[in-house]
Amino acid sequence: MYDVIVIGGSYAGMAAALILGRARRNVAVLDTGLRRNRFAEASHGLLGQDGMAPEAIAGNAKEQLLKYPTVAWIDGAAVSAEETGEFFSVRLESGDVLSAKLLILATGVRDELPDVPGRAERWGKSVFHCPYCHGYELDQGPLGVLACGEISMHHALLIPEWGPTTLFLNGAFEPGEEQLNQLRERGVKIEREMVSEITGKAGVKLEDGRTIELAGLFVASRTTPSSPLAEELGCEIAESPLGLYVGTNDMKETSVNGVLACGDLARAAGNVTFAISAGALAGLSAHRSLVFGHS
Repeated sequence: MYDVIVIGGSYAGMAAALILGRARRNVAVLDTGLRRNRFAEASHGLLGQDGMAPEAIAGNAKEQLLKYPTVAWIDGAAVSAEETGEFFSVRLESGDVLSAKLLILATGVRDELPDVPGRAERWGKSVFHCPYCHGYELDQGPLGVLACGEISMHHALLIPEWGPTTLFLNGAFEPGEEQLNQLRERGVKIEREMVSEITGKAGVKLEDGRTIELAGLFVASRTTPSSPLAEELGCEIAESPLGLYVGTNDMKETSVNGVLACGDLARAAGNVTFAISAGALAGLSAHRSLVFGHS
Protein backbone atom coordinates (compact mmCIF):
# COMPACT_ATOMS: atom_id res chain seq x y z
CA MET A 1 0.00 0.00 0.00
CA TYR A 2 1.39 3.37 -1.05
CA ASP A 3 0.34 6.83 0.01
CA VAL A 4 0.42 7.95 -3.63
CA ILE A 5 0.92 6.29 -6.98
CA VAL A 6 2.24 8.64 -9.64
CA ILE A 7 1.38 7.32 -13.09
CA GLY A 8 3.94 8.80 -15.44
CA GLY A 9 7.63 9.31 -14.73
CA SER A 10 8.48 12.28 -16.92
CA TYR A 11 9.12 15.82 -15.67
CA ALA A 12 5.74 16.44 -14.02
CA GLY A 13 5.56 13.01 -12.43
CA MET A 14 9.06 13.21 -11.03
CA ALA A 15 8.46 16.72 -9.67
CA ALA A 16 5.34 15.48 -7.86
CA ALA A 17 7.16 12.45 -6.45
CA LEU A 18 10.05 14.62 -5.27
CA ILE A 19 7.78 16.77 -3.11
CA LEU A 20 6.14 13.66 -1.62
CA GLY A 21 9.46 11.89 -1.10
CA ARG A 22 10.77 14.88 0.80
CA ALA A 23 7.66 14.66 2.98
CA ARG A 24 8.70 11.02 3.70
CA ARG A 25 5.59 9.62 2.06
CA ASN A 26 5.60 6.23 0.33
CA VAL A 27 5.33 6.86 -3.39
CA ALA A 28 5.44 4.61 -6.44
CA VAL A 29 6.28 6.12 -9.82
CA LEU A 30 5.14 4.11 -12.84
CA ASP A 31 7.06 4.97 -16.00
CA THR A 32 6.98 3.86 -19.64
CA GLY A 33 10.03 5.95 -20.58
CA LEU A 34 8.16 7.67 -23.43
CA ARG A 35 8.67 11.37 -22.71
CA ARG A 36 6.93 13.73 -25.15
CA ASN A 37 10.18 15.57 -25.96
CA ARG A 38 12.19 12.39 -26.58
CA PHE A 39 12.45 13.30 -30.27
CA ALA A 40 14.24 16.59 -29.56
CA GLU A 41 18.02 16.77 -29.59
CA ALA A 42 18.06 19.47 -26.90
CA SER A 43 15.64 21.07 -24.46
CA HIS A 44 15.62 24.87 -24.47
CA GLY A 45 14.08 27.47 -22.20
CA LEU A 46 14.43 25.42 -19.01
CA LEU A 47 16.21 27.59 -16.46
CA GLY A 48 19.57 26.13 -15.50
CA GLN A 49 19.30 23.33 -18.07
CA ASP A 50 19.09 25.30 -21.33
CA GLY A 51 20.42 23.30 -24.27
CA MET A 52 20.76 20.01 -22.38
CA ALA A 53 19.64 16.76 -23.99
CA PRO A 54 16.21 15.65 -22.69
CA GLU A 55 17.55 12.24 -21.66
CA ALA A 56 20.30 13.91 -19.61
CA ILE A 57 17.84 16.18 -17.79
CA ALA A 58 15.43 13.34 -17.08
CA GLY A 59 18.24 10.94 -16.10
CA ASN A 60 19.71 13.39 -13.63
CA ALA A 61 16.28 14.10 -12.14
CA LYS A 62 15.57 10.39 -11.71
CA GLU A 63 18.93 9.79 -10.05
CA GLN A 64 18.28 12.57 -7.54
CA LEU A 65 14.69 11.41 -6.93
CA LEU A 66 15.67 7.83 -6.15
CA LYS A 67 17.97 8.95 -3.34
CA TYR A 68 14.79 9.29 -1.27
CA PRO A 69 14.14 5.88 0.31
CA THR A 70 10.33 6.16 0.30
CA VAL A 71 10.18 6.57 -3.50
CA ALA A 72 9.87 3.41 -5.61
CA TRP A 73 10.40 3.41 -9.37
CA ILE A 74 8.57 0.82 -11.46
CA ASP A 75 9.21 0.50 -15.20
CA GLY A 76 6.01 -0.36 -17.01
CA ALA A 77 2.60 0.97 -17.99
CA ALA A 78 -0.54 1.12 -15.90
CA VAL A 79 -3.28 -0.58 -17.92
CA SER A 80 -6.21 0.13 -15.60
CA ALA A 81 -7.09 2.01 -12.43
CA GLU A 82 -10.18 1.99 -10.27
CA GLU A 83 -11.44 3.19 -6.94
CA THR A 84 -11.92 0.30 -4.51
CA GLY A 85 -13.51 1.57 -1.32
CA GLU A 86 -11.17 4.03 0.34
CA PHE A 87 -8.25 3.22 -1.96
CA PHE A 88 -7.29 3.10 -5.62
CA SER A 89 -6.07 -0.05 -7.34
CA VAL A 90 -3.74 0.17 -10.34
CA ARG A 91 -3.08 -2.83 -12.55
CA LEU A 92 0.26 -2.93 -14.37
CA GLU A 93 0.93 -4.51 -17.75
CA SER A 94 2.89 -7.16 -15.82
CA GLY A 95 -0.32 -8.19 -14.06
CA ASP A 96 0.76 -6.82 -10.69
CA VAL A 97 -1.78 -4.73 -8.78
CA LEU A 98 -0.74 -1.78 -6.60
CA SER A 99 -2.88 0.17 -4.14
CA ALA A 100 -2.68 3.75 -2.92
CA LYS A 101 -4.69 6.36 -1.06
CA LEU A 102 -4.26 8.89 -3.90
CA LEU A 103 -3.38 8.91 -7.59
CA ILE A 104 -1.46 11.51 -9.55
CA LEU A 105 -1.89 11.21 -13.30
CA ALA A 106 1.09 12.52 -15.26
CA THR A 107 0.83 10.37 -18.37
CA GLY A 108 1.29 13.20 -20.87
CA VAL A 109 -0.26 13.61 -24.29
CA ARG A 110 0.12 12.28 -27.80
CA ASP A 111 0.73 14.67 -30.71
CA GLU A 112 -1.52 14.22 -33.73
CA LEU A 113 0.30 15.59 -36.78
CA PRO A 114 -0.34 15.93 -40.51
CA ASP A 115 0.56 12.75 -42.37
CA VAL A 116 3.12 14.27 -44.73
CA PRO A 117 6.01 12.09 -45.95
CA GLY A 118 9.28 13.10 -44.29
CA ARG A 119 7.64 14.74 -41.29
CA ALA A 120 8.04 11.93 -38.76
CA GLU A 121 11.81 11.49 -39.06
CA ARG A 122 12.36 15.26 -38.74
CA TRP A 123 10.03 15.79 -35.77
CA GLY A 124 11.94 17.48 -32.96
CA LYS A 125 14.98 18.04 -35.20
CA SER A 126 13.87 20.46 -37.91
CA VAL A 127 10.08 20.17 -37.66
CA PHE A 128 8.70 21.56 -34.40
CA HIS A 129 5.57 22.70 -32.62
CA CYS A 130 7.01 25.25 -30.14
CA PRO A 131 9.00 28.30 -31.31
CA TYR A 132 9.88 29.21 -27.73
CA CYS A 133 11.61 25.84 -27.39
CA HIS A 134 13.34 25.74 -30.79
CA GLY A 135 12.99 29.06 -32.64
CA TYR A 136 16.15 30.81 -31.44
CA GLU A 137 18.48 28.10 -32.74
CA LEU A 138 17.13 28.57 -36.30
CA ASP A 139 19.16 31.79 -36.44
CA GLN A 140 16.48 33.95 -38.12
CA GLY A 141 16.53 31.76 -41.24
CA PRO A 142 13.52 31.18 -43.49
CA LEU A 143 10.76 29.41 -41.59
CA GLY A 144 7.51 27.72 -42.48
CA VAL A 145 4.19 26.88 -40.88
CA LEU A 146 2.42 23.77 -42.15
CA ALA A 147 -1.28 24.38 -41.62
CA CYS A 148 -3.43 21.76 -39.98
CA GLY A 149 -6.51 23.94 -39.52
CA GLU A 150 -7.48 27.47 -38.56
CA ILE A 151 -5.47 27.12 -35.33
CA SER A 152 -2.39 27.49 -37.53
CA MET A 153 -3.20 31.19 -37.92
CA HIS A 154 -1.84 31.73 -34.41
CA HIS A 155 1.39 29.97 -35.37
CA ALA A 156 1.70 31.90 -38.62
CA LEU A 157 1.33 35.26 -36.87
CA LEU A 158 3.77 34.28 -34.11
CA ILE A 159 6.61 32.61 -36.01
CA PRO A 160 7.87 35.79 -37.81
CA GLU A 161 9.43 36.76 -34.48
CA TRP A 162 12.08 34.15 -35.29
CA GLY A 163 12.47 34.56 -39.05
CA PRO A 164 10.74 35.31 -42.38
CA THR A 165 7.74 33.01 -42.57
CA THR A 166 5.73 31.15 -45.21
CA LEU A 167 2.34 29.66 -44.38
CA PHE A 168 1.68 26.43 -46.30
CA LEU A 169 -2.10 26.12 -46.36
CA ASN A 170 -1.97 22.56 -47.74
CA GLY A 171 -5.75 22.52 -48.12
CA ALA A 172 -6.26 22.67 -44.34
CA PHE A 173 -8.16 25.99 -44.36
CA GLU A 174 -8.52 29.23 -46.32
CA PRO A 175 -7.87 32.52 -44.47
CA GLY A 176 -10.64 35.11 -44.56
CA GLU A 177 -10.05 38.70 -45.63
CA GLU A 178 -9.30 39.91 -42.09
CA GLN A 179 -6.88 37.02 -41.56
CA LEU A 180 -5.17 37.77 -44.88
CA ASN A 181 -4.66 41.37 -43.77
CA GLN A 182 -3.15 40.16 -40.48
CA LEU A 183 -0.75 37.88 -42.35
CA ARG A 184 0.28 40.70 -44.71
CA GLU A 185 0.95 43.00 -41.76
CA ARG A 186 3.26 40.36 -40.30
CA GLY A 187 5.01 39.82 -43.63
CA VAL A 188 3.86 36.21 -43.91
CA LYS A 189 3.91 34.70 -47.40
CA ILE A 190 1.07 32.35 -48.32
CA GLU A 191 1.61 29.15 -50.32
CA ARG A 192 -1.55 27.41 -51.53
CA GLU A 193 0.09 24.61 -53.51
CA MET A 194 -0.31 21.23 -51.79
CA VAL A 195 2.70 19.81 -49.94
CA SER A 196 3.92 16.46 -51.22
CA GLU A 197 6.97 15.83 -49.02
CA ILE A 198 9.46 17.26 -46.56
CA THR A 199 13.02 16.74 -47.77
CA GLY A 200 16.58 17.61 -46.77
CA LYS A 201 16.77 19.53 -43.51
CA ALA A 202 13.33 21.12 -43.72
CA GLY A 203 12.67 21.57 -47.42
CA VAL A 204 9.00 21.66 -48.37
CA LYS A 205 8.43 19.95 -51.70
CA LEU A 206 5.23 21.00 -53.44
CA GLU A 207 3.08 19.05 -55.86
CA ASP A 208 4.03 21.40 -58.72
CA GLY A 209 7.65 20.29 -58.32
CA ARG A 210 9.03 23.32 -56.46
CA THR A 211 10.98 22.88 -53.22
CA ILE A 212 11.14 25.71 -50.71
CA GLU A 213 14.19 25.34 -48.48
CA LEU A 214 13.69 26.30 -44.84
CA ALA A 215 15.72 26.47 -41.66
CA GLY A 216 12.77 24.98 -39.79
CA LEU A 217 9.11 24.08 -40.15
CA PHE A 218 6.44 24.49 -37.46
CA VAL A 219 3.23 22.49 -37.05
CA ALA A 220 0.50 23.16 -34.49
CA SER A 221 -0.09 19.61 -33.33
CA ARG A 222 -3.44 18.58 -31.86
CA THR A 223 -3.06 16.60 -28.64
CA THR A 224 -4.94 13.77 -26.95
CA PRO A 225 -4.19 12.10 -23.60
CA SER A 226 -1.67 9.32 -24.16
CA SER A 227 -3.50 7.06 -21.71
CA PRO A 228 -7.25 6.43 -21.25
CA LEU A 229 -6.93 6.15 -17.46
CA ALA A 230 -8.28 9.62 -16.64
CA GLU A 231 -11.41 9.07 -18.68
CA GLU A 232 -11.88 5.56 -17.29
CA LEU A 233 -11.66 6.94 -13.74
CA GLY A 234 -14.38 9.46 -14.61
CA CYS A 235 -12.23 12.60 -14.65
CA GLU A 236 -13.65 15.58 -16.50
CA ILE A 237 -12.05 15.97 -19.94
CA ALA A 238 -11.75 19.52 -21.27
CA GLU A 239 -11.13 20.68 -24.84
CA SER A 240 -9.18 23.57 -26.30
CA PRO A 241 -8.39 24.51 -29.90
CA LEU A 242 -5.23 22.41 -29.49
CA GLY A 243 -6.97 19.25 -28.29
CA LEU A 244 -8.17 17.35 -25.23
CA TYR A 245 -6.78 17.55 -21.69
CA VAL A 246 -7.82 16.67 -18.15
CA GLY A 247 -9.54 19.48 -16.31
CA THR A 248 -8.25 20.37 -12.83
CA ASN A 249 -8.73 23.09 -10.24
CA ASP A 250 -5.96 25.43 -9.09
CA MET A 251 -4.52 22.69 -6.84
CA LYS A 252 -4.34 20.16 -9.71
CA GLU A 253 -7.26 18.13 -8.34
CA THR A 254 -9.48 16.52 -10.96
CA SER A 255 -13.26 16.12 -10.74
CA VAL A 256 -12.69 12.75 -9.01
CA ASN A 257 -11.82 12.91 -5.32
CA GLY A 258 -8.37 11.51 -4.67
CA VAL A 259 -7.19 11.84 -8.28
CA LEU A 260 -4.87 14.66 -9.32
CA ALA A 261 -3.41 15.42 -12.75
CA CYS A 262 -0.44 17.47 -13.90
CA GLY A 263 1.92 18.16 -16.77
CA ASP A 264 0.87 18.31 -20.41
CA LEU A 265 -2.01 15.95 -19.60
CA ALA A 266 -3.66 18.72 -17.57
CA ARG A 267 -2.92 21.78 -19.72
CA ALA A 268 -4.19 23.10 -23.03
CA ALA A 269 -0.53 23.64 -24.00
CA GLY A 270 2.65 23.06 -22.08
CA ASN A 271 6.40 22.78 -21.91
CA VAL A 272 8.95 21.31 -19.51
CA THR A 273 8.98 24.33 -17.19
CA PHE A 274 5.20 24.28 -16.83
CA ALA A 275 5.26 20.51 -16.33
CA ILE A 276 7.75 20.71 -13.47
CA SER A 277 5.84 23.53 -11.81
CA ALA A 278 2.50 21.72 -12.10
CA GLY A 279 4.03 18.48 -10.86
CA ALA A 280 5.42 20.17 -7.77
CA LEU A 281 2.00 21.70 -7.09
CA ALA A 282 0.29 18.32 -7.54
CA GLY A 283 2.72 16.74 -5.08
CA LEU A 284 2.12 19.49 -2.54
CA SER A 285 -1.64 19.22 -3.04
CA ALA A 286 -1.57 15.44 -2.62
CA HIS A 287 0.40 15.79 0.60
CA ARG A 288 -2.13 18.32 1.89
CA SER A 289 -4.90 15.81 1.16
CA LEU A 290 -3.05 13.07 3.03
CA VAL A 291 -2.74 15.29 6.07
CA PHE A 292 -6.06 17.14 6.06
CA GLY A 293 -8.31 14.97 3.88
CA HIS A 294 -9.82 15.68 0.46
CA SER A 295 -11.18 19.17 -0.09
